[in-house]
Amino acid sequence: MKPAASTTGTVIHEVFRQAYERGERPALVDLRGGHVYGYRRLVTEVTRAASGLVRRGARRDQVVGVHVSTAGAQTLAVHTVLAAGGVAAPIDPALGAGEMAAWLRACDARTLITTPDLAETAVRAADESRVRQVVSLGAALDTIDFRCLLTLEPTPLPALDAKRQDALLTADGRRMSHADLLSRMAELDLPVGLAESDVVLTTWSPDSRCDLVALVGLGVSKGALVVAAGGGDPPGTSYDFSVTVVTNPEGGLERVR
Repeated sequence: MKPAASTTGTVIHEVFRQAYERGERPALVDLRGGHVYGYRRLVTEVTRAASGLVRRGARRDQVVGVHVSTAGAQTLAVHTVLAAGGVAAPIDPALGAGEMAAWLRACDARTLITTPDLAETAVRAADESRVRQVVSLGAALDTIDFRCLLTLEPTPLPALDAKRQDALLTADGRRMSHADLLSRMAELDLPVGLAESDVVLTTWSPDSRCDLVALVGLGVSKGALVVAAGGGDPPGTSYDFSVTVVTNPEGGLERVR
């Protein structure tokens, strides 16, 4: 069955509205995480996991910490939170448990999504905050496996107001609505005008800002392929993937062919 997306004008709707029809054509290659996400797989897992979060008690406007180490994990986690009506709070993976716990308390987060390599720190931070459940994108001690969310009985996802509903809470305390995040996506697109034929190489790593989230969302919405290389550009990557657009250290995109 084709999964439902979200209300018109939200990030989920704009990013994934054509994803299912694009089938399993690659949308995101996560070199550091070792995963290739097809369009249909990506939208299906996001919507099913969002339904699972709602089943497990997630509510509209609740803040969910996103403490992950790869672009693929961040993409799944953030969009799952948004589809469930929550507010994703990206956390710098280099943050220690004490600092993270303080931030989670400050934003009153009740759920934290992490990756197995960061799970130990995430669990310690959860124990010192009001977080009730830690979800891991892969099996890890004292966490809920993300895959379990996909198996829960489906439940309707909330309808959202794109202008009023918050999407992200960044480390500087800024709250970005769905409309704000879409505006950032459009800003990134201005100098390059992404098309389905484009391959975007990003060397940005997950952090507490919005740029990587906006970049991957932009690429998926345009039907392009995003290749995430983490903190560097492995030799031959641009040639192997026929890269046409790259990220720069200033937070923008540049066309190389």
